[in-house]
Amino acid sequence: MEYMSQEGYDKLVAELHELETVELPRVKDAIAEARDKGDLSENFEYHAAKREQGRLLGRIRFKQRVLEHARVVDMSRLGGDSVMLLTKVEMTNLANNARMCYTVVSPHEANLRESKISIKSPIAQALMGKKVGDIVEVQVPAGLQRFRIESISL
Repeated sequence: MEYMSQEGYDKLVAELHELETVELPRVKDAIAEARDKGDLSENFEYHAAKREQGRLLGRIRFKQRVLEHARVVDMSRLGGDSVMLLTKVEMTNLANNARMCYTVVSPHEANLRESKISIKSPIAQALMGKKVGDIVEVQVPAGLQRFRIESISL
């Protein structure tokens, strides 16, 4: 079971719809066009289109499985006093006093450019269940990092 936000769920549904209604027909047309060009044993376009079709079908099956097991979290039932899935955490790196803000999301919604980190990441794992003012130590590839939680919000 995979918990995610309504926004993440809707985005995944839209991606799946795009793959099934736009990308897959485009690849099928490319296969048909390449097949019309003759000998398939040496037809690069045909083999490339078939590989693309296989890759696309794999992505479609993966997204279908994720959606099949997805559960949308009801934000109104969440408390905001400790770090959990879908909470926004503002913290200070105690080594350099740099402030950062992350939202803890499902792995399928993680996007560092949007400051969304996966619940399965080392930082999110260390933050889970912590409250404002807590000091958290996290072992990351760069070494041991210490953070102080400044605020938590939904």
